[in-house]
Amino acid sequence: MTIERDLTRRGVLRTAGTAGAVALTAAACGGTPESAATSGGAASAESTVEAGIALAAVQDVPVGGGVILVKPKVVVTQPTAGQFAAFSSVCTHAGCPVTEVKNGFMVCPCHGSRFSVATGEPTADSVAKTALAPTPVKVVDGKIVRA
Repeated sequence: MTIERDLTRRGVLRTAGTAGAVALTAAACGGTPESAATSGGAASAESTVEAGIALAAVQDVPVGGGVILVKPKVVVTQPTAGQFAAFSSVCTHAGCPVTEVKNGFMVCPCHGSRFSVATGEPTADSVAKTALAPTPVKVVDGKIVRA
């Protein structure tokens, strides 16, 4: 009887530990187990930014680079002077957040995937094979806003 109770306690602790590890891993990659399961590990910027919302000032986005907005999980880029684009900052490989915009690419630190600041497409050597979800933007009064 005592052995059975100990095994049950161990089983409960093992299950709780596994569930906790899954939750921590999902949180580290920028999502929850539910969002990873329903979206394939990637979230769309479409649902996080309302039309008309100012994302950044034009002067804050460097040419050939970009600005990462933690909330609403968007990267605003300026591939060439005066041309602006925006993409989800959630990597399409494992759902980790893009944390750097460097040398014309948005970079995911988890597995090294790089995405074009112009198109959101991953480079051929990236682990990610799907482009970052685009967010339509326009310039209004010196601000880049969700179109």
